[in-house]
Amino acid sequence: MSTDNALQSLNNFLADDQLNKEQILALIELAINIKQHPSDYSQALAGKSVAMIFEKPSLRTHVSFDMGINKLGGHSLYLGQQNGKLGERERVSDYAKNLSCFADLIVARVFSHDSIQGLAEHASIPVINALCDVYHPCQALADFVTLAETYPDLSQVKLAYVGDGNNVSNSLMIMAAILGVDFTLVSPEGHDAQADIIEKTKQLAQESGSKLHLTNDINAIGKQDVIYTDTWISMGDEDASKKAEILAKFAPYQVNHALMAKAEATMLLHCQPAHLEEEITTELFDSELSKVFQQAENRMWAQNAVLVTLLVN
Repeated sequence: MSTDNALQSLNNFLADDQLNKEQILALIELAINIKQHPSDYSQALAGKSVAMIFEKPSLRTHVSFDMGINKLGGHSLYLGQQNGKLGERERVSDYAKNLSCFADLIVARVFSHDSIQGLAEHASIPVINALCDVYHPCQALADFVTLAETYPDLSQVKLAYVGDGNNVSNSLMIMAAILGVDFTLVSPEGHDAQADIIEKTKQLAQESGSKLHLTNDINAIGKQDVIYTDTWISMGDEDASKKAEILAKFAPYQVNHALMAKAEATMLLHCQPAHLEEEITTELFDSELSKVFQQAENRMWAQNAVLVTLLVN
């Protein structure tokens, strides 16, 4: 199946489980092509405008979308927290319909997946989920672009995520299962992935033939090619009274050189921002095993592939 044919049916980019293997591989291929030949796409979004809704603060997501859109010849408009939470100042449906009058596409980084679904339901233009409480598909796509640059056959990769079961691990495990990548989730008891995401992933893994391993035992991580981690304290949850308790509970799950050696892993990924000396050591984060800045750059190229697909193809 050609890249164009695989992506023709893509109308929004909302959640990893709404994509199939051919679509994900086609997006990865397109992202790498845009990265290698940016001048070929410098006018791909000429005359197009993108409205970017940000309920949550951001560095990489904001910059990668804004500059990525510019590199494609398009225009972006940032709508920040001053506009209030979606659904409070005005209905999500009204927000979506109004933006559809002016923009060609909506990018939304929001607190609730319900907001993403509402935007997609009521907008007459494509919607991209730039993060919600359940999924982070832009991050996962960029992560697999990064893996594809090192591993020609993704189905041979063994990927482990160590830490809190959250939106990042949800998207990673779903995309891994769709692609046929063996995935291990290591998290403290009580911080596992949500049950419905686990069930979806098990079904997808069964279909692709990949293995899903869930454990609370850091010593059961097994042999891995790549270890991925994320902050233990999610953005907006920095309650000082709970932080000490969380840090103590998660301490055995710190990703460091010893854990990399135990798993025989040769690549470290982190979606950032990193809380150094908490979920990861400074020494490992800054080491040659770390691909975190390649990973961050690939946010732009992966998102550009989605933008081109939704607005051009």
